[in-house]
Amino acid sequence: MKLFYSPTSPYVRKVSVIAELTGLAGRIERVTPDFSPIKVNPELMAQNPLSKVPVLVRDDGTALYDSTVICQYLDDLAGTGLYPKSGNLRWLVLRAEALADGLLDAAVLMRYESNLRPADKQWSDWCDGQLRKVASALAEMEHELGSRPGLDAGHSATVVALGYLRLRMADMGWEKTHPKLAEWFAAMDERPEFKSTRPA
Repeated sequence: MKLFYSPTSPYVRKVSVIAELTGLAGRIERVTPDFSPIKVNPELMAQNPLSKVPVLVRDDGTALYDSTVICQYLDDLAGTGLYPKSGNLRWLVLRAEALADGLLDAAVLMRYESNLRPADKQWSDWCDGQLRKVASALAEMEHELGSRPGLDAGHSATVVALGYLRLRMADMGWEKTHPKLAEWFAAMDERPEFKSTRPA
């Protein structure tokens, strides 16, 4: 299998963690295309018409995207049960993953606006709106702590989302306003799967 990736993409990291948890990381070749949100890479676009990473090209040549689809594929391939097959727990795991992805979406959009756009073209109301979404997601994550046993795909996505905040929004101070979540994150982030996939 071949994974089109970017070393600092949190969505790619999400896949990398699941690859570690499923024991499939060694079967995946990594390809780093030259691209950006405003620069299209023809090779990447040939695999994903959205020209976004991650993309997993399976051994039969079929491309899978986005991160949630790839993570579910790897879990299914390995039979590890990070996504429960049925029942209420399945929907709780998928909901937790969606919440983590939504936090990431808001944080990434805020970063694009405040760090990548020229200062005279930035829209502060846009950033404020995204920040409110991040804050709301953090509150819900802390509320949901302990609602599911063990380690599942929802937990994994949550650790990756919080790791992105630590990397890109270190001055936000969410650890002080959500101490229980910060304590949980600190413990989870020391697991080998998360330590080995942290962006440099």
